[in-house]
Amino acid sequence: MDRKSYLPRIVDRQLQEYLKTFGAVCVEGPKWCGKTWTSSFHSKSEIFIGDPAGNFQNRQLAQLSPALVLEGETPRLIDEWQEAPPIWDAVRHQVDQRTGKGQFILTGSATPNHKGILHSGAGRIARLRMRPMSLYESGDSTGAVSLEALCRGELRPAMTGEVDLKKLIGLIIRGGWPGSLSLSAQQAALLPGEYLNAVIDDGVYRMDGVKRNTAKMRLLLRSLARNESTTATNRTLKNDIREQDDEDIDVETAAEYLDIFARLFLTDDQPPFSTGVRSSVRVKQAAKRHFCDPSLACALLRVTPEGLLGDLETLGFLFEALCERDLKIYAESFGGALYHYQDYQGREIDAVIELPDGQWCAFEIKLGANQIDGAAAGLLRLQQEFAADPKGKPPAVLCVLCGMSGAAYRRPDGVFVVPVAALKN
Repeated sequence: MDRKSYLPRIVDRQLQEYLKTFGAVCVEGPKWCGKTWTSSFHSKSEIFIGDPAGNFQNRQLAQLSPALVLEGETPRLIDEWQEAPPIWDAVRHQVDQRTGKGQFILTGSATPNHKGILHSGAGRIARLRMRPMSLYESGDSTGAVSLEALCRGELRPAMTGEVDLKKLIGLIIRGGWPGSLSLSAQQAALLPGEYLNAVIDDGVYRMDGVKRNTAKMRLLLRSLARNESTTATNRTLKNDIREQDDEDIDVETAAEYLDIFARLFLTDDQPPFSTGVRSSVRVKQAAKRHFCDPSLACALLRVTPEGLLGDLETLGFLFEALCERDLKIYAESFGGALYHYQDYQGREIDAVIELPDGQWCAFEIKLGANQIDGAAAGLLRLQQEFAADPKGKPPAVLCVLCGMSGAAYRRPDGVFVVPVAALKN
């Protein structure tokens, strides 16, 4: 690879640390998110299992004699290892034999079933999740505000510049795919649709060799797109398909397909938060639905910039998905985890970041600056309610993450206001 043209990724630092700590690292995530490029940047030799050259001779070699494909200068990149599952045990064995750190980097765009894999690799092979680019990685955020510092209550007020609504819409539709950065807006909008076609028409079958009903898979994907950034249950998705598409899918099949989407890293749901709250209030345990990138929902809904300008409700859900994609990327870089909060008293928090020390921070996500006051009032009220609960643990930081605000600052009531286009890890 041309190392001079490499665009740094937030996961770089964590990958370097893992290579110093473990014998091998498996970098997992959706296709086209940059796993191979990043892994190649950190490796000294490489083999591509999915290379079609010589009638896929690399794949055949890996299946016949996995140890042979491991030979080479370390760290050695083995790209798309899941196409030859015996590689996993071969890597684990070599790590045990050599005992050194940072020997192999595996990349995988699907989590295969465990047929043919004898050992989990625990302690030898670390797993590292990679996602499409955040706004900071793609150069669309100024990076004036560090999320890590913000979660410690630290913020230096700054004018960050106005963000045009049409620009935000363009970023949502384009998504965080590295291959889209050099394309025009019209060209970039085509990529997520083709991505979905490639995964459904080919990736699903290659994952385990089982043929499935791709038409019903597409129906379920469209239903997920209509329910982006909501806590829709499997039964809700089934009913939505029947009402919107006049088709039917049973709950068991939907559950199977949802598991496949997760294993292909198409979906990236936001789990519910409860353990850190320790409140006497009963908490809902539904995950918030997300694709790995909001551009996939856009492709499935066939949205256009003009259409989103006329449908602010859908735009709001998609903007929330964009923010939560970035929050997850940033938070995980410093050991945080992203959740959402919902309880049976009707209280909700769009995004919760739990820190390694158990403290948590509450974020409301709003597209327009005219919504900041209401969002801040809601956060303060919730903080007071948790503080008054003998079993409650109030959030340490309150923040309104917004789209169209030209400044990052702390309000007199203590609530932070930060534009998403000024955020970094």
